[in-house]
Amino acid sequence: MISKFLEHIDACPTAHHVVDRVASILHQSGFDQVALNSGFTTEHLRSGFISSGGTIIAWKNAQSFAVHGLRIVGAHTDSPGLHVKPNPDTRTLNWHQLEVEVYGGPLLNSWLDRDLGIAGHAVLRDGSTSLFASRHPVARIPQLAIHLDREVNDKGLILNRHQHLSPIWATTASSVPFESWLAQQISVSTSQIASWSAQLVDTQKAQIIGRESEFVASSRIDNQISCWAALSALLNCESDQPMMIALYDHEEVGSQSAQGAGGPILEHVLERLSIAAGSSRSEYLVSLQKSHCVSADNAHAVHPNYVDRHELNNAPFVNEGVVVKTNVSQRYATSPKSLVPIVHAAATAGVNLQTFSSRNNIACGSTIGPITATRIGIETVDIGVPQLSMHSIREMCGIKDPVDLIALIGAYFSRS
Repeated sequence: MISKFLEHIDACPTAHHVVDRVASILHQSGFDQVALNSGFTTEHLRSGFISSGGTIIAWKNAQSFAVHGLRIVGAHTDSPGLHVKPNPDTRTLNWHQLEVEVYGGPLLNSWLDRDLGIAGHAVLRDGSTSLFASRHPVARIPQLAIHLDREVNDKGLILNRHQHLSPIWATTASSVPFESWLAQQISVSTSQIASWSAQLVDTQKAQIIGRESEFVASSRIDNQISCWAALSALLNCESDQPMMIALYDHEEVGSQSAQGAGGPILEHVLERLSIAAGSSRSEYLVSLQKSHCVSADNAHAVHPNYVDRHELNNAPFVNEGVVVKTNVSQRYATSPKSLVPIVHAAATAGVNLQTFSSRNNIACGSTIGPITATRIGIETVDIGVPQLSMHSIREMCGIKDPVDLIALIGAYFSRS
């Protein structure tokens, strides 16, 4: 099964590629796509989905939303990295470089000396969207030779975000403007392009590693592994209970956008499903209190070289189960009450649960969990797969935990 995840992540270099792939799979599985600018009907309640940019929301059995409430699994489609700026072309001596902007909180040093591609989407003047991804490496951010910085190994690498991250992708003698290159990628003229979004991506494919082939190494494990697991569980679950997945863009930059968890897209979909089912506003609000949400986002596995950075009583191991994340300052949404459905699901699925809690002197990150709980007002729990090298261009997790996550979400959807 893990080979299917490797196939998925290699096919999805950007959030928009995730949405395109998930939408295609949903179509093939009989889900109807509903346009956000059209009305929801009773025919859409059985199974359907909406998409907007890098966000996609899909559901099954919503006709009984008012009776049972929805089980929702949320995750995010975006990953930290380097995005190409508008008017990116810059030339230094005989090098043609691209200006980039830091997106989220990537481990910047991990982007050095990597063979990089460029992927994204272009919006044409007719309103259509074209995805693209370079077929081979086209750029590189070269690190300064140690002969020119002999103290780097002892004093550490310090990167100026503006000065040191511009990739080289041609010499000035052979270069063409970036937008001309982009037009070639999607086989249109530059005059047909209205706007575009592009980012650097690692061209090394996801692969299984380790002496016993027990790990996965790849870009974007955070958080495409949760997206893949949520989709797999939704499609595999044969329960007639109402269920939903909400895969959001822009989590890595705070979720405050029309497509992010901080926007109204989920609550609009929920209310429109409720209206299509004939519920009143009061009945809709009651149905929310019958609902529950899982925020699925990866967790920090204990690092053997940095044991002092972990609270060892609550430091999860790879390949030993799905992690429940807690934080009393509400950086995660888990509460004793919201955890109960996951405890039941884990027992049914035979999945081990681990815990993560950060050290008091090291602040943890946050997720869409507290945002969803605040906006929608439903019980939410934060869980995830343990991993190393979070926010590196090349992350690592175990091969067993993603499969356990699918089983756990499947049991959660079934209300077992």
